[in-house]
Amino acid sequence: MEPTISRYYHLDVEVGPERIGQVERILAAHLRHWGLRTLVDPVCHCTRLLLRAIDEHGPDRTAVVEMWWAGQHLVTAVSDRNRQAPAERVPPEGLSRVAEWSDGWGRYPGPGGTTVWFSCRVRTADPVPTAIAAVPVAG
Repeated sequence: MEPTISRYYHLDVEVGPERIGQVERILAAHLRHWGLRTLVDPVCHCTRLLLRAIDEHGPDRTAVVEMWWAGQHLVTAVSDRNRQAPAERVPPEGLSRVAEWSDGWGRYPGPGGTTVWFSCRVRTADPVPTAIAAVPVAG
């Protein structure tokens, strides 16, 4: 088994309708480069929801998107400088959709704003069978 190489990506973005699509394409390219194609849809979907909330309801449209990969889970965080809780900015159906598309999520109200993170676990399409070595029978 090959060791997993940890990965990290950081993107500062001025959120606007045209930038949300650009951010999705950038994240998708990084995920494909890291060999995590199966995570493109959930990561882009959840990030889009969070960035739209910043664009539509945040007084400050500066955001940071970060992704961490350590081998089983990819954690994606979207941070902004708005002190208003995401539950007050993101429509309830938005956060429930993040919960549906991810394996877990949460928020951290920091001193300079708020971070919403979500985690997506890599699942293999087909289980890998365990090889059983044939042992000769003495006889």
